[in-house]
Amino acid sequence: MSRSWGRALGGLLLAFLTAAYAGPGTAGATEPTTGGIPSVGTAWDQPGPYEVTVDIELVHTFYHPKDMGQRGELHPVVIWGNGTGAVPGIYSSLLRHWASHGFIVAAANTPTSNFALSMRAGIDALEHRNADSSSPFYRKVDLEHIGSAGHSQGGAAAVNAAVDPRVDTAVPIQPGPLTDPDLMDEPVFYLAGERDLTVWPALVRALYRDSSHVPAVYGEVRGAGHLDSIGDGGDFRGPTTAWLRFWLMGDENARGMFFGPGCAYCTDTDVWSGWERNTRALQIPGPAA
Repeated sequence: MSRSWGRALGGLLLAFLTAAYAGPGTAGATEPTTGGIPSVGTAWDQPGPYEVTVDIELVHTFYHPKDMGQRGELHPVVIWGNGTGAVPGIYSSLLRHWASHGFIVAAANTPTSNFALSMRAGIDALEHRNADSSSPFYRKVDLEHIGSAGHSQGGAAAVNAAVDPRVDTAVPIQPGPLTDPDLMDEPVFYLAGERDLTVWPALVRALYRDSSHVPAVYGEVRGAGHLDSIGDGGDFRGPTTAWLRFWLMGDENARGMFFGPGCAYCTDTDVWSGWERNTRALQIPGPAA
């Protein structure tokens, strides 16, 4: 059986069961990050500096800072895909958390996100609003820094969305198998749950190992089941926030969590039951001394 057919069969079963990179930032650890988003030190799992507003619309739910651009900053974008049968509200606390850190989150309302069509349409919607002088998003969206993220079926969609050249990084959380990492060329952070009986860690690790052509990191959250990432994200919240802040904001405080010989997450056995970085990720330098 070919790998693609194996992934397709795995996806059906899941449905039935329920080059060297330098990194984006050069600012010092105490400096504001790219676009003027304030630094939060290393408090990734704590609320960020922004009050959050939620706009529930027909195709998307937008989570964003209430006072966008108040310092003249632009806000990077995260497009989000839900798990099978889910809606953004199930993940509301996590998506609000990212928005509090300065991101504009365009969460697709669809409960079947696998093909990432609605997710990618979120970028289109924000491009239109960023150009519309009557919109509160007018000239406040950082369309040069976009990440895709999602859970379960939406985790596979996060990889599928990354085929869009506008996407700069992907964060698949406990992703389903209906995806092909060979089609993407962005840095990717795969997250699994040690006790996930729906998407076994071995399945996520297989996607990670199929991503040798890009910088890829695999993190297996200790003790986590398949539903532990819903709500406020649990122990997935801090690491995903750090990854997005590094790749989309150039936050140098986050660099050392993932990269360099002293990588902080590499030795954090309280959070991780498994941790791997591929060859391309190992080539990304850590923070300057």
